[in-house]
Amino acid sequence: MRVLLVKLSSLGDVVHSFPALTDAARAVPGIAIDWLVDESFAPLARLHPAVETVIPLPIRRMKKKPLAAFADLRAARRLLSARRYDVIIDAQGLMKSALAARLARGARRHGFSRATAREGMAALTYHVGHDIPEVEHMAVRIRRLFAASLGYPMPATPPDAGLDRVAIAGDAPQRPYVVLIHGTTWPTKTWTVEGWRAVAERAGELGLETVLFAHGPREEERVAAIAAGIGSVRLLPPGRLEVLIPALAGATGVVTVDTGLGHLAAALDLPTIGLYGPTNPGLTGLVGARTREFVGRLPCVPCEKSRCALKPDFGEGPPCLADHAPADVFGELRKLIPSTAGSV
Repeated sequence: MRVLLVKLSSLGDVVHSFPALTDAARAVPGIAIDWLVDESFAPLARLHPAVETVIPLPIRRMKKKPLAAFADLRAARRLLSARRYDVIIDAQGLMKSALAARLARGARRHGFSRATAREGMAALTYHVGHDIPEVEHMAVRIRRLFAASLGYPMPATPPDAGLDRVAIAGDAPQRPYVVLIHGTTWPTKTWTVEGWRAVAERAGELGLETVLFAHGPREEERVAAIAAGIGSVRLLPPGRLEVLIPALAGATGVVTVDTGLGHLAAALDLPTIGLYGPTNPGLTGLVGARTREFVGRLPCVPCEKSRCALKPDFGEGPPCLADHAPADVFGELRKLIPSTAGSV
């Protein structure tokens, strides 16, 4: 059986598809899975061993430079037309993913029902819509979608991303390190510079290096403020996913806000602490065996807003993340880190 998965973006959503791929590989002998994904996330899609071919689409480039991206779009369409799929699964439920799924012809298209897709109109393009309400974590919903589309029982086992962290990390680092993932698109998901500095200082006291990376001027400014005067902090230059993924996979532990690379850390079975405020970890939390989540305690949590109604001009660190004390955050991380790492 040959299956086409359509999950174009974002980074976290791509990661949340991994457990469903693991399920399918175990439940359907001889299954071959191709993945239609935005080219920005193609290196991520290639990590899963059940994926035979990744077919990148220039989605983001189509918006900025449509003429330059058109040749790559045609190449993807030719590749899809040359393959015969038995099942197509749109695990995103948006109009753009539904239209992308139609680039592959001949197979029955499956997706979320009109009542449960993110954009209900997308369901009108499927041959079969599955009613999977948004009351569970997205990773669980995608597992249910795969099981229903491919005709096997929903597994009772915990989600398994199926990634080989050691192989992804490559050469082991000479000094153990923690990664602090501070960057996010929502200002309301950020934590304070003081909080990050305190975690980095505690890590240094235990012989652990702290690794930081940044994308764009705002994150670079925050990284500089976090690193100032702390000798155990190492800054990675801005890089593509192909560079960041091995660096993340080699970490001893991770502290993250609610963002895609944090979900990848959890999927890699790294000790991972998640800092949550405006978003609901029950729907988009960390999926992994060695994770802990700090959730804001204000009555407005989760508001699911990128702007804070209580304090619109909060600067760094919204009120709903103020409860997350650095000593408690690092204390939980230390419990998850193996005692052989550094002098922990």
